[in-house]
Amino acid sequence: MLRAPNRFACLAITGIALTLLSSASTAQLAGLVSWQDDLAPITNSDWTYETAAHLLERAGFGGTPAQIEALAVLSPKAAVNSLVNFDSANNRHLQAFEHSGIHDAGLEPFPPSRPATTELAKETGEALGVRVKPEGNRRLQPVVNKFFYWLRASRLETNRVAYWWADRMVASNNPLQEKMALFWHGHYAINESKVRDYRKLLNELELFHEMGTGSFRDLMVAVAQDPAMLSFLDAGVNLKGAPNENFAREIMELFTMGVGNYSETDIREAARAFTGWNYVDLNFVINEDQHDNDIKNFLGHSGNFDGVEIIDLIMEQPVTAEYIASKIYRFFVREELSKALAEELGKILRDADYDVATLLASILISKDFYSAPSVGSQIKSPVQLAVSTYRKLGLESAPGVPDFNRATGALSQTLFRPPTVAGWAGGRSWMTPGLLLERGNFARDVLFPDINFVPPDRVNGSSEIRSVADRIRQGLDITSATQPSSIGEGGIMAESNMLADRDEEFNTRYGSFRGWQMAIERVIPIPRHTARLNLSKMLDERGVENTSEAVDYLLARFMRVQPDKSTRSMLINFLDEDLGTTSITEAQSYMEDSLRLVLHLIMSQPEFQLG
Repeated sequence: MLRAPNRFACLAITGIALTLLSSASTAQLAGLVSWQDDLAPITNSDWTYETAAHLLERAGFGGTPAQIEALAVLSPKAAVNSLVNFDSANNRHLQAFEHSGIHDAGLEPFPPSRPATTELAKETGEALGVRVKPEGNRRLQPVVNKFFYWLRASRLETNRVAYWWADRMVASNNPLQEKMALFWHGHYAINESKVRDYRKLLNELELFHEMGTGSFRDLMVAVAQDPAMLSFLDAGVNLKGAPNENFAREIMELFTMGVGNYSETDIREAARAFTGWNYVDLNFVINEDQHDNDIKNFLGHSGNFDGVEIIDLIMEQPVTAEYIASKIYRFFVREELSKALAEELGKILRDADYDVATLLASILISKDFYSAPSVGSQIKSPVQLAVSTYRKLGLESAPGVPDFNRATGALSQTLFRPPTVAGWAGGRSWMTPGLLLERGNFARDVLFPDINFVPPDRVNGSSEIRSVADRIRQGLDITSATQPSSIGEGGIMAESNMLADRDEEFNTRYGSFRGWQMAIERVIPIPRHTARLNLSKMLDERGVENTSEAVDYLLARFMRVQPDKSTRSMLINFLDEDLGTTSITEAQSYMEDSLRLVLHLIMSQPEFQLG
């Protein structure tokens, strides 16, 4: 029963493509097609509970009826202003991230690889703050253990940062601050596997929180000088006489101007301006001896430009404001926009000296934002789906069961692990029949927590590591325990593996195993509470009397795009059958599971994926 009846799972998947393609034109929320592309503000007479719900859905992650009603009683201008010009004092209840204390100064600068680490140890007698043993067995083993420890510990701590952020998204009284941070996280996409330092990822996230709705120019400079981005785009090899073009190319192609608005010469000249930009631990530095101080020719200008001056020249290009404004628009409104609208949005941002809050206010109060093509046309990203589900349930934090990172990862989005430097594709890429089923499974695991749940941050998923652990527990020595799993009794080990295994300096597989042990020992576990729900109380507080009203309330609370009449009838019939009555009053003492089952069915519908 807890896996959801297959007949309803099939109903949810049937016709998914038709639903997603036509949803924009069938949206239930009031809005006029004639409002499309009209950036004039809506009037007080246009403002309703439904428009307020749409605003909170897009400028945040949705909310409870009480939160929507709090916006609905304001004027549209006041409602938008309360979200855009938020007060940080509203979030005094939010806690700063609690570090596990896993980093020490000896880890810096962290070598690019295990071979680089052991070579350094051999040459200097020390690496990662660990001295090489003067004699004895496996003299470099503690160094290798420390190398793998940091890789594992940073990965686990990054998962904790993602959970901390998820909690912020759920509990924040400034939801647009979090929504913009999520936008910038996809725009300035960096991956933990390349950066390998949770602290740098956290610092960049805090940049997004602090500067996300301020000056785009200032944010661009801050990100360009941020150790996380410098690490991700290989700034350390961008030197005078041998400039690395990756950094300059991505700044223009992905972060500011878009493809086709600059030349290859512009890329090469900009790369020269960024030479010498680097970082030491968490601090930005300019290595003057590595910086090119000669004349550069960039976007029609000539001068001894540095990186900041290059960014300022980029900001002078009209296409930059148009590119950024259009990308923000697509994130908050809809995928398709006309050339004329893109130009108008770009002018708003440029005239505001790149103040993002001004652009957001203009978009969120516009008739276009509330037009029929804009409403109910956005497929929620996995993170948006999870956070909006928790907020609409009235939760104050992200539950530990199901695991937030694993759940969103199964739906193709894991925070701090975008698939490419371009971030996530988004849109229809979020939705396939298989992913819809996974979204239904996520809902099931929230409403009916998995009793066999094992915290993924406490268990290593690698079969090789598990094999090493099992063999050591059986009493095998390190050499035998770390033999590859493919080598069974009578098996043949590749010559290279045999030589590596006989290397008494260190054992790499044991280092990986020991690194996980040390990381799990030191990293604070993620809290594993489940969502505390009481749907029965929710209906009672609203005075719901029968199953039809119950289904209508749940649909209105959890879905911005209402399903068709046949789906509504199916849900009512299911609830009638499961309760054995149409009376909510009569079923009061035993209806909680039935309500959760019907809510699971609602959350498994294609329309639930839209906002």
